[in-house]
Amino acid sequence: MRDGLLIIYPWIKALHVMAVISWMAGLFYLPRLFVYHAERGGIGQGTAEPGRSFAVMEDKLLRVIMNPAMIVTWLAGLTLVATPGVVDWGSTWPWTKAAGVIGMTAFHMWCAGERRRIAAGQIAPGRRYRMMNEVPTLLMIVIVLSVIVRF
Repeated sequence: MRDGLLIIYPWIKALHVMAVISWMAGLFYLPRLFVYHAERGGIGQGTAEPGRSFAVMEDKLLRVIMNPAMIVTWLAGLTLVATPGVVDWGSTWPWTKAAGVIGMTAFHMWCAGERRRIAAGQIAPGRRYRMMNEVPTLLMIVIVLSVIVRF
């Protein structure tokens, strides 16, 4: 098994990076859709249900792109961690990266919960979503510095 993981390591790493890019794109965009929904959702030009377009986009982004990307990110990441010689658990960086990824997952869950609340008609002011839109950026900085600089 060890040799098998070493052989497929570059492929798993490539898959991991692609999944992270997809996941992050969704984490950056979904709160922005929440802002638009909160601030412009009631301005429907000829639609029977104002804000319906935003609700559909939010739902599909979460279900079709973000959820699968998060799952692949986690599975590929855990496979990379299981590859011999990849992680030095005596260093600080794997722990700060893990904390960042757990934070990113918690933010993903917040987004999913918020999408359900918005679908139920309980939409917060756009300012709240604008502030929350900064969270994935901060977590990304922690994760990238942890992996690249390995502090």
